[in-house]
This record gives sequence, structure tokens and C-alpha cells, in this order.
Amino acid sequence: MTRPQDILRPDVLAMTCYPVPDSTGLVKLDAMENPYRLPAPLAAELGNRLADVALNRYPEPRPAALIEKIKRVMQVPAACEVLLGNGSDELISMMSTACAKPGAKVIAPVPGFVMYAISAKFAGLEFVGVPLNADFTLDADTLIAAIEMHDPALVYLAYPNNPTGTLYDSADMERVIAAASKSLVVIDEAYQPFAQQSWLPRASDFDNVVVMRTMSKLGLAGIRLGYLAGKASWITEFDKVRPPYNVNVLTQATADFMLDHLDVLDAQAAELRAERTRLEQAVAALPGATVYPSAGNFLLVRVPDAATVFETLLTSRVLIKNVSKMHPLLANCVRLTVGSADENAQMIAALKLALH
Repeated sequence: MTRPQDILRPDVLAMTCYPVPDSTGLVKLDAMENPYRLPAPLAAELGNRLADVALNRYPEPRPAALIEKIKRVMQVPAACEVLLGNGSDELISMMSTACAKPGAKVIAPVPGFVMYAISAKFAGLEFVGVPLNADFTLDADTLIAAIEMHDPALVYLAYPNNPTGTLYDSADMERVIAAASKSLVVIDEAYQPFAQQSWLPRASDFDNVVVMRTMSKLGLAGIRLGYLAGKASWITEFDKVRPPYNVNVLTQATADFMLDHLDVLDAQAAELRAERTRLEQAVAALPGATVYPSAGNFLLVRVPDAATVFETLLTSRVLIKNVSKMHPLLANCVRLTVGSADENAQMIAALKLALH
């Protein structure tokens, strides 16, 4: 009898699946999603648009009109090209696959987005995590020393970082980019709608930089669309490992439609930025809670006992993320997604129960 254990890689057999908890019946504040639906008239108009999509045909592999609209609306520099992916996850996977020479390495600050390390492992790359400072700022000197020691193929800099919310110092990032002259530096701007600062306008200023973004945090997590902007010399090569029809017709049509209505999503992001400020003030006033500065649509909070806080909120039907086991620097930390005013009020009330 043939068994998976006889065929599959030992490291794959030792893994567990990426955990996505069941959120049925819960106030879902664990995954940095935009809590707002589209206005009903706009949703109806989108529905009519999607009804006309030819589901019987494969999607365009390189939808030129959509790519040009993204470049125009998002103000991608003229010297840059754009590659589309099934969310940022697929773009990270493409880069990992393309860079997977024997012995190649990936470097990123930790704690950070887990898919940098997971995709590296899937592709057979060695992942090297460089700890942040205790206040979650970038330890540029140690990161640069690691780059010089390991000569990585890829260096990830999340701007801002997940799960800490930190917006790294621009001068430190410039130093890292200069030190990584033999590497590709991927600046991950998944949370740009909430940071309102960006390296995208400068993407063509460097030979070793690409900027990655996603439509997910803007309010379209369900369509799974990410894009990578950089010089053609990089984008052309990464396009070679892209699955032929990776962005489906419904996603392409939805993105094309919503780029004409970006004002709606921008207004939602503005409301979430305001809610972030109110939530930060309310949580910081609770006993035992330390709130770290965040440029994302979430807050990292250190509490006396993360497991107890998580379970108490779950009892109150509020789902947050317990990140305390992800890295030693995150001991007793939880991550709170910024929700609507009503959702945040429920979360604050549950936190009061947990912390008093």
C-alpha cells in the first residue's frame, strides 16, 4: 500500500495547515478585514456587471486593460511594470519559486508576516529571521549584518509590519536597501490604505526594489487580488512562474469595476483610521494593557495573560488573534483588528471583563 509518508517531503509531513478558525456567529476581528460591505446601489451595479462575465472562458492571463488601470489609478511610476497575483500570498510564492537556487536564502525582520517563511520553506529556500528591537522598530544594524553574512536572494520589509503595526524608519530602510545591493528587496505595502505613506512612487528609483500591494485590506479581501510593481527586468522574470490563468474572471471584473469607485473604499479606510484612534485610546485606558503604535488597521496589545484574554473574548463572541506564541518578542500579545464602531464597542466591553 502506498502511503503519503513514503512519498511526501518530511518537512511537509511535519507541518500543520495554515490555521483559519471558524468565525460563525462571532464578531470577527482576527484577520484585518474591512468590516464594511459595499453600499447597496453599488453592490447591485457590480452584480449586473458580474452577470455579464463569460464564465465559460478562461481569464486573460495578462489583462492589459486592468493592469493599465491599476497603474493609472494607483499612480505606479511610468518606468515600472505590474504583475497580478491571487492575493499577495501567490506573489510571494512566485518570487520564492523564481529565486530558489540551491542554497538560496530569504531574510526578513521577525516577528513578521508568516508567509515569507512558509513560502520560503515550500520552495526549498532557507529563511533567516532577524529580530526587531524590543519596541518593534527595525534593528537596521543587525539586519544589515545578516544581509552581509547570508547574501540572501530576497529581503522582505513590510511597511507597515504585521503583526506589530510598525512603520519602519525611512532612513533605516534606505540603509537596508543600499546594503542589499545583491538582493531583491520586497517592500510589502498590504496596509498602505491605513499607513498613507508609500514607497511606490520611488519603486523605479532602485534597481533592487519591488513594491507589493493587495486589494484585500482596501475592502476586497474576498476577490484575492494582489499586485507587484517594479522594473520590467524583475516583473518579466517573475511572470514566467505565474500560473497561466491565476486571476479569475470574476476577480478581474470586480477589480476593474471598483477601481472606478475607489472613493468608496477610500472613505471606508478613512473611517477605519478614525476608529483606530478611538480604539487605541479606549484600550490604552484599560488596566494592564500596553498598546503599540500602529499604522495598520489593527492594534498589537500586550496584556497580563494573552490566553485568558483570548478565551474571555471568545466567550463574549468576539474573535481576536492570540499572537503570543508566534515569537518571543510577542509574549502575552494579542492583535485586535479595527472593526466598525459597533464591533469595536463590543470588543472593548469584552476586554474590560478580561482585564478587570
